[in-house]
Amino acid sequence: MNSTNKVAWIVFMVLAIAVGLYPLTYFFFDREFGLLASKSDALLSNTFWNIGFYGHILFGGLALMIGWSQFSKKMRSSHLKRHRLVGKIYIVSAMISGSCGIYIAIFATGGLISTLGFMGLGCLWLFTTIKAYLAVKNGDLQLHQGFMIYSYAACFAAVTLRIWLPMLSHLFQDFVMAYRLVAWLCWVPNMVFAYIWVRRKGIILG
Repeated sequence: MNSTNKVAWIVFMVLAIAVGLYPLTYFFFDREFGLLASKSDALLSNTFWNIGFYGHILFGGLALMIGWSQFSKKMRSSHLKRHRLVGKIYIVSAMISGSCGIYIAIFATGGLISTLGFMGLGCLWLFTTIKAYLAVKNGDLQLHQGFMIYSYAACFAAVTLRIWLPMLSHLFQDFVMAYRLVAWLCWVPNMVFAYIWVRRKGIILG
């Protein structure tokens, strides 16, 4: 691995871990900050929404925080049992977080545009994760790797959202407009990157 790739890998790892730990801040600070500041009191007191919200951010954070390690060739070859265990935890976490994400997308700030964006992300995350799981169960490791690239690209939307949102909010001076855009920008470019990565690896997704 050359120095440029090593720096990119370190940045990738640090961002994944840092944003993966970010949900814990909701337990140490007043909830009236970040994305919750745009929510109504009625929604914040809704039991089902709270279950969906915390299920999404906590399990999504866990998936993000551990998922990056699965792309390490050294770990896969030297610690196969650990790779499989982490993979199982990732899949369960993605299923819970993705399902919760689809539910809370109904109440997304910005209305229908935001709702469709985040629902699309949730559905894509669930679909690619399930396909990755079925592929490895059938012994197709190449297909498994391809779909896991897409799955983690969807998961990594948690990072890209936090990069795009402050920039767009500053640019437009309008949080709602920025949020509508970020509902799509946080994951569509990630999917394009995943597509290019999969194609370069020569993986054919059937």
